[in-house]
Amino acid sequence: MKSALFSPFTLRDLKLDNRIVVSPMCQYSATDGNATDWHLMHLGQYSVSGAGLVITEATAVESRGRISYGDLGLYSNENEEAFERIIKFFRHYGSARIGVQLAHSGRKGSDNLPWKMNNGPLGLPEGAWKTVAPSALSYNDGWPAPKALDATGLAEVKKAFVDGVKRAARLGFDLVELHSAHGYLLHQFLSPLSNQRTDEYGGSLTNRMRFPLEVFSAVREVWPERKPLGVRISASDYAAGGWTITDSLVYASELKKRGCDYIDVSGGGLVPYQETPVGPGYQVRFSEVIRKETGVPTMAVGMITKPVQAEEIISTGKADMVALGRAMLYDTRWAWHAASELGAEAKYPRQYLMCKP
Repeated sequence: MKSALFSPFTLRDLKLDNRIVVSPMCQYSATDGNATDWHLMHLGQYSVSGAGLVITEATAVESRGRISYGDLGLYSNENEEAFERIIKFFRHYGSARIGVQLAHSGRKGSDNLPWKMNNGPLGLPEGAWKTVAPSALSYNDGWPAPKALDATGLAEVKKAFVDGVKRAARLGFDLVELHSAHGYLLHQFLSPLSNQRTDEYGGSLTNRMRFPLEVFSAVREVWPERKPLGVRISASDYAAGGWTITDSLVYASELKKRGCDYIDVSGGGLVPYQETPVGPGYQVRFSEVIRKETGVPTMAVGMITKPVQAEEIISTGKADMVALGRAMLYDTRWAWHAASELGAEAKYPRQYLMCKP
């Protein structure tokens, strides 16, 4: 029986060899937003891994939109130039297509590197910067309150996303994904737990969706028509009074109207007191309902680790693509091993053909 996981998939003019996606995974290893040798190695290994698509880690559209000082950025000429050799590597050696996830951290920015023992918000001696958000509500105890964005600030952020997409187009990325999940800025506007504005950008669901939708529309206008534009969402805040799957269905429908090509369905990240029912494929149910109720193609993510598990998700219509993060870190040849197990074919670089079963 032919594998559904290894069947091709098309988004606008982008043709993927299979439904396997290397999920965005922050490496916190950039210098002033610039990709380094680490990123060339990290992303380059996945370009020849047999996966259909590789999406870069959350890439900030302005320096204050970084999560940490080690985040990738696409807000300067130097950032753009640093990405060039990665794109060239993909084109010259790789079989996977490459997308970029554009993001803004909002109130969760100015954080220390996660692997440091003193992980948490930076202090002034460590180079902390002032963060921005829909409302002046801090992420957690001990975190500084962000500045609530006024009309000028909203325009600046929107322009930053547009400029970042223009840079992505010049670089030749195949796909752009807007990060509207995990408690970062666009998600902060969506959730009533972080958005307590009283203007047209707060209050009702329509108002809370307004700014993220405005950003999406502005980006869609400047991103090439033939190339896909997707959005990563947190389908649930996993917290009382927060964003829900019902809200996500409305948001996904509005994104679809504006030309969104797929929804990358994740969850959580907005508040530290969330209660997440973690387990194998624990967020696939969100992907399934969004796909069935709205008709938008979806990407499932969240503890998808086994080939038979991924195959079942695609073959039963729970998602159109599966995104793997930790499983790919552990086994960069996951797609090869999955193809062998499922009786399918994956692409190998010529230099590695001698190891193909």
